[in-house]
Amino acid sequence: MDLQYFLCWRVAPLFFLMPCGLQSMSVHILSEQPVHVIPGSRLVLKARIELGPLEEVSMVTWEREPETGIAPVRVRLATCAGRSLKCAGTRPTVDVNTEQQETTLQINRYSREDGGVYAVTVTDHTGATTTAHCIVREYEAVHHVSVSINVSHSSLVCGEAWGTDPSFSWLYERAAITTTVGKISNDGTTLVVTMTPICGHFTCMVSNKLGYNTATYTAAPCEGRGTTAAVVCLVLLLLVAGVLAFLLWRKHRHNNRGERLHEHLDDTI
Repeated sequence: MDLQYFLCWRVAPLFFLMPCGLQSMSVHILSEQPVHVIPGSRLVLKARIELGPLEEVSMVTWEREPETGIAPVRVRLATCAGRSLKCAGTRPTVDVNTEQQETTLQINRYSREDGGVYAVTVTDHTGATTTAHCIVREYEAVHHVSVSINVSHSSLVCGEAWGTDPSFSWLYERAAITTTVGKISNDGTTLVVTMTPICGHFTCMVSNKLGYNTATYTAAPCEGRGTTAAVVCLVLLLLVAGVLAFLLWRKHRHNNRGERLHEHLDDTI
């Protein structure tokens, strides 16, 4: 029996004797990334800690560093240490709470300076560490909405500069889009115009939690609408003229009857 075969048979049983849960610990931040926060509101980050049966958390630290820069400086925000994992923040607006399988960081009155890359580091009783990261950015309002036309596809495309979570909607002549006017894409950015010819005013409205902004594409005037408006105005003018003529005729007739009655009385006397 050669040496390699002998060692294989000697070492293999050791793997079956090892506990199934000896995998190294890990930590995961639960928030979807990047996290956008409105200035003045509250930032809350939660992280899940996965431990093996023989592992125990001895320290948790939360830190932050700028998202960009040549040599970003990492700032410690909070530390939880000891068997009870007692936590302490480095400033009054920072609160942190940690258990064996979860840690939560909360920053009150979030400001622009609080943006960056957040890191949570977990240390076990042997000194081994694992780290998870999360990008946090300021929630931006909607800016610079524009509408352009794709003539070859008979469609209007709405664009927006850098707002967070923009939501797109369309109006035609200040009313909601109907199937006779066009069809809106699933993301709301494109309006495929089905009416022919393309005429009137098309407005794209982009909104988020901080407000909205609009842009309007003005096509050629709709001929049918202009003719209809002219006809309506002419009818109204004719009605007004007819009413005035009737009132004048009635007044004139009343005056004539008064004069004839007066003459008849004079002749009788």
